[in-house]
Amino acid sequence: MKRLFLSLIALCWGSYIHCQDVPDTLRIMWYNVENLFDCRDDSLTDDQQFLPDGNMRWTYKRYQKKLVNISRVVAAVGNGHLPDLIGLCEVENERVLYDLTRRSPLKTAGYHFYVTQSLDERGIDVALLYRPERFTPINRKDIRIEPTDNPTRDILHLTGKVSGKDTLSLFLCHFPSRSAGRKETEPYRMQAASLLKQHIDSLQSTSPNASIIVMGDFNDHPTNRSLSQVLQSKPVTPDSTITPQNLYNLIYNKEKGSYFFQGNWEKLDQIIVSGSMLIPQSPLYTNESHTRIASFPFLLEYNERYGEYVPSRTLQGPLYKGGYSDHLPLVIDLIIKD
Repeated sequence: MKRLFLSLIALCWGSYIHCQDVPDTLRIMWYNVENLFDCRDDSLTDDQQFLPDGNMRWTYKRYQKKLVNISRVVAAVGNGHLPDLIGLCEVENERVLYDLTRRSPLKTAGYHFYVTQSLDERGIDVALLYRPERFTPINRKDIRIEPTDNPTRDILHLTGKVSGKDTLSLFLCHFPSRSAGRKETEPYRMQAASLLKQHIDSLQSTSPNASIIVMGDFNDHPTNRSLSQVLQSKPVTPDSTITPQNLYNLIYNKEKGSYFFQGNWEKLDQIIVSGSMLIPQSPLYTNESHTRIASFPFLLEYNERYGEYVPSRTLQGPLYKGGYSDHLPLVIDLIIKD
């Protein structure tokens, strides 16, 4: 059955790549994949839990299933238009990206990738997968968040040409965790947001109408200070006067979030764009209706305690559940104007 599933996915992707490309739309996906670790010990990071004899009993078989699960999510998000760009977080290293793009059902899609090498103690990083025929990188910068008394993930900044035409700047983020307490850790997220804002302001000072997408797991809600005050990202409202250099949070008004915690849906994963991309005449145009949280039924499981369907996770503490992730993916489509 597993071999049949892989063959069908590969066949579908092969058909897509040759027959169903949609040149006027760029599909972008963001996904916190929940602990994509390999099974090898890295002496430079604290990955002991994710070894065969570690607390999580992370075996090669489980690792392989994780790769297949992520591939299935990518295929579902594609739905006839395979994502051209995929931002990921909670990936351990370059090896897992190689396995995902070359040794899983995704191998037929031809993705290339970039991944940070952050100072995070567990060794988890941020990555971008891209289809080179649709996105041509021209500049890459890893933004390190200092000081390092609370090591966190670098921000991955990539600029490239979309279909050889217009320039798109991406900032991929995984802000510091709340695990030690929301209030106690808030200064770290505000620091990350401040550094991100500095880089965006610098970019806009030379390119006022730059097309900018900021996406990630911010470990804060759209209304929290790191995003609403420091980054100054705003909701889109009927009364909004769109300004090209302002930042607009396209997840702000969504009914539910991508992460479920203690009975509540949380909007920790977000997609934020520069106002220049919300103007219909923009060469790379999008809006709230082109942005969604992908909640496919196979990504959910019924939680009896809360009486609703929640993300089907891979692990719950040391309990292996074999699901996909504790987060749901986000999707945004850009309309490419001639």
